[in-house]
Amino acid sequence: MSRNHLRKCLTFSRYCLLRQNRIYSRGNQITRTIATFDKDENDDRMYVDGNGQLRERQLGYDDLYSGHIPTSTIQKVLLSVGSAGMALLDPSRDDMIATLGETTGYWALRSIKQKMEADPTGQRILQEQPVINTSTVSVDYLGSLPEGTFGKKYWHFLSKNGFSPDARLPIHFVDDPELKYVMLRYRQVHDLFHSILGMPPHMLGEVAVKWVEALQTGLPMCALGALFGPLRLGPKHTKKYLDTYLPWAIRNGQNAKFLMAVYWEEHWEDDLEELRQQLNIEPPPITATSSNNA
Repeated sequence: MSRNHLRKCLTFSRYCLLRQNRIYSRGNQITRTIATFDKDENDDRMYVDGNGQLRERQLGYDDLYSGHIPTSTIQKVLLSVGSAGMALLDPSRDDMIATLGETTGYWALRSIKQKMEADPTGQRILQEQPVINTSTVSVDYLGSLPEGTFGKKYWHFLSKNGFSPDARLPIHFVDDPELKYVMLRYRQVHDLFHSILGMPPHMLGEVAVKWVEALQTGLPMCALGALFGPLRLGPKHTKKYLDTYLPWAIRNGQNAKFLMAVYWEEHWEDDLEELRQQLNIEPPPITATSSNNA
């Protein structure tokens, strides 16, 4: 199957599932309106979603969370295989990478949640469910922080690369509300991992971060990126990767504090190097000039 054919098939499959979600959601909206006549005020249909918004659970189809798309095992397998193929062919396809992470991540997400529950700060993150977007984090404030702070480093990462905290895709295919938040948290702190590790978002830096994430989280999506991402490197960068970046990433993945249990929002004003020491993270294997702007 050609690359274009695979891309069209995957995009069409994902479109069908998303459209199915919209159709069912509209149907449930009508069902909810009818059900309002016998609604018990003490039921537990009201819940707080991952964005901190109070919502009413939709009946039947959307019992888990807003935007959830239920999928069978076969559908998950097809989405996993197809999205993996597309992600390898075109690493810029964030939608395919997101789909792969959600359809293959169940056991890893459970393990991440257990590790977070075993850590006092991780417990607090799960209880408070903070989100990272421009409604909760002021990019202007980050830019006003002194050079050398973690928040300023993150601001450099965002501004240099034209990124926004709002750019992360919502969760659709995780069939557990608690694990849905864990997946969302991982997705939203990914750029913070880049910042604390000092890795730019080019292929070499992305592969290094994926190794750290794979070793710490066990997410198949991260392992896939760590193993197959280097195939896209040229000879010069392959040597750099094998000699320097890979050993550095493996050491950090194994020795650093569990990064999913770090309440990053409380460290904006911390000195970057001191924070790295607290988290047992080795300085990045790149020049100081590149690191300052990464």
